Amino acid sequence: MAVGVGAGLLSAVMDPTLAPESRLQATFVPALATLVWWGADDLEAALSVLGLPAGTASTCRLAVPTAEAGGAVVAPRTVGVRVAALTEVLSALAGIDASGDRVGASVRAWQAVARGEKSEMPTAAHASLNDAEGAIASADSTVQQFLSMAATSRDLAVAEIQASLRPYQVQGVAWLRALAGHGGGILADEMGLGKTLQAISLLATRVDGPPHLVVCPTSVLGNWRRELARFAPSLPVQVHHGVGRGPLATAVPGSAVLTSYSVLRSDAVEFAAMPWSTVILDEAQQIKNPSSLAAKAAAGLSAELKVAMTGTPVENRLDELWSIFHVVNPSVLGTRARFRQRFARPIETGRSGTAAARLTDIIEPYVLRRTKSKVATDLPAKQYATIACTLTAEQSRLYRAAVANAFDSGLGRGIARHGNVLALLTALKQICNHPVQFGAGGTELMGRSGKFDRASEMLAEIVDEGDRALVFTQYRAMGELLSKHLTAELGAGAIPFLHGGLSAASRDELVDEFQTRPDGPPVLILSLRAAGFGLNLTRASHVVHFDRWWNPAVEDQATDRAHRIGQHLQVNVHTLVTGGTIEDHIAAMHESKRAVADSITVDPGSTGPESALAAMSDAQLRELLELDQSGVF
Repeated sequence: MAVGVGAGLLSAVMDPTLAPESRLQATFVPALATLVWWGADDLEAALSVLGLPAGTASTCRLAVPTAEAGGAVVAPRTVGVRVAALTEVLSALAGIDASGDRVGASVRAWQAVARGEKSEMPTAAHASLNDAEGAIASADSTVQQFLSMAATSRDLAVAEIQASLRPYQVQGVAWLRALAGHGGGILADEMGLGKTLQAISLLATRVDGPPHLVVCPTSVLGNWRRELARFAPSLPVQVHHGVGRGPLATAVPGSAVLTSYSVLRSDAVEFAAMPWSTVILDEAQQIKNPSSLAAKAAAGLSAELKVAMTGTPVENRLDELWSIFHVVNPSVLGTRARFRQRFARPIETGRSGTAAARLTDIIEPYVLRRTKSKVATDLPAKQYATIACTLTAEQSRLYRAAVANAFDSGLGRGIARHGNVLALLTALKQICNHPVQFGAGGTELMGRSGKFDRASEMLAEIVDEGDRALVFTQYRAMGELLSKHLTAELGAGAIPFLHGGLSAASRDELVDEFQTRPDGPPVLILSLRAAGFGLNLTRASHVVHFDRWWNPAVEDQATDRAHRIGQHLQVNVHTLVTGGTIEDHIAAMHESKRAVADSITVDPGSTGPESALAAMSDAQLRELLELDQSGVF
């Protein structure tokens, strides 16, 4: 079946340089950040004769003529190709003799580009398909991408980046560099695809000019310092954090200044007075509230280029997307009121597909989003399992009593109702975790919580098999209970708990012990909010979500501490859900949020869950929260 393609392809379907498969063709594929060779009967021999790098054998989806209608129909086809690094291709392509009959016009066209000359681009030269396989890029845009990636590849080599960037990462660095002069944008790659490496590569190739600024959560300052030293050792780094921090004016031109969002808030005037070359806002969820001091301080920074890095531009509401754009490129989405009228309300309330598509079109040039399934196919897949847990009799009594007492006392109205509903939800979630966390007293832990007992059994099995696990909880009290219990029960030494109350140095030490030391702990317990981002914990092959957060994106970020580049094992994700309780409602809500996320590139959520529940009538809310007795044993 013919594919609906752009006019540029339709007008050239009879291009003789595209059809004959005996001729060597060269097509630029942005996703691979290089030219691919194809078309010749014996690709390796043809490349050898010309003195071109043979590269590696692979396949690629290209738009090529089919046998239908004598080759007049163009359709997607899987083509055998050879792929070589762009720097190798450029150095060889400029000097070959491409005048023979066995060489397609696409090769000669790219040779002219490599020599800095202008040339007509036959369709074969830009026959790379878009994701929907319904169109190819224009010749002009393809050449621009080629030149951008070629320049980026050369500059990366000059900068002596100590890493072999994957093709999509080279493409990402080129995209970021192209944003300079056009405001800024959002690098929204899925967690684990190397956003930090791409940002460091960007900084290392922009050394002429003012210093750069990297703003991140305090918990990942140490990680940024290590990664800069590892990947760009020649780039000067200054850490602007702590009581004894010096003046920003001493920053060396072209250097990288590291700071935290808390220091950015407190030193906002000093930061705003400095001219910056590039500002990197890591874990940009920190600026999703436009009224926050962090967002206001970030918006006040003066820079040639601002880049927000986050795998979740939206966690709960589309206003978060507006807030990030207001910092990095305020002209894209306009005023907040206008954005709400055109997009937020129609999408969040009316589920408008038209508004979602229009918003995606507007932000597309300024948001780069790749997923592991698209660009890291060699990364082992995640395996998900929902572990159904039951309540003990003690938990059942506490759960029913908490619901009855809340409604008997009355939930009130307005702000008071919202607070009372939140307190009730928190109490029910704590009861599902363990009566001791709820405050029921006693020192015995086993036998009192179905979830706690099941988690203990699972983790014992994981450790016995020689594997390692991350355990996430949103509650510090629960993390401390788990740490104490597992330390006593597993016989594997102290089981640490990484939470927001620890110093940055202490957190770095815990990560290093778990990730790099052979005798390190087999289990690491982590606070969901304090450790759900910015850490590389690929030593773990199991992730256990002990309790549920309202938004699935937060849990996904936590899971991707283990499922990221560098992971060679299958990651098993175990989500514990107590049947018949509020946790069942959270699980159902996760599915709803993911369905909405599919409608737009930036993964929008919906209104805050506590607000939505508080808006229910007492009868509706009680029906939702009442215990389903089938979840009790």
